[in-house]
Amino acid sequence: MAELAELLARAVPIGIGATVVMDLWAVVRRRVFGLPSLDYALVGRWVAHLPRGRLVHRPIAATAPVPGERLLGWALHYATGIAFALVLLGIGGLDWARRPTPGLALLVGIGTVAAPWLLMQPGMGAGLAARRLPRPWVARWHSLVTHAVFGLGLYLAACGLSVLSP
Repeated sequence: MAELAELLARAVPIGIGATVVMDLWAVVRRRVFGLPSLDYALVGRWVAHLPRGRLVHRPIAATAPVPGERLLGWALHYATGIAFALVLLGIGGLDWARRPTPGLALLVGIGTVAAPWLLMQPGMGAGLAARRLPRPWVARWHSLVTHAVFGLGLYLAACGLSVLSP
């Protein structure tokens, strides 16, 4: 039970830290390369319509807005980061959390690209792995890089936490 409590206690700051790194990358992409960031209000809108029985939108921007969708989207963004950190710690265990290495974190981070490719993009109207977008391979590349950055964030957050609580 103590091990589970420690895994959970580590997953929260690691997931939040990795998500912050991913968000900082989005700022760099926007300012340096002029690439738009994901609008998390649209993520909130998509999720808010799920209980209403609507999984797929074409496109999500054409679906009626929902009160609080931006806050919901951002909360889900960070909750997902924590969930993915739990996956990482479920694979690597406390040994990895106490002495993190970049390989596993990058592997898990890159693996998380399955979520947008297989779930979010189809649900939000972009199709499987963004196939309905004008330049799907560009969108796929950006998703892959962003999730690799998330993996780097998992590693960096775990390193920071391991220094603070060995």
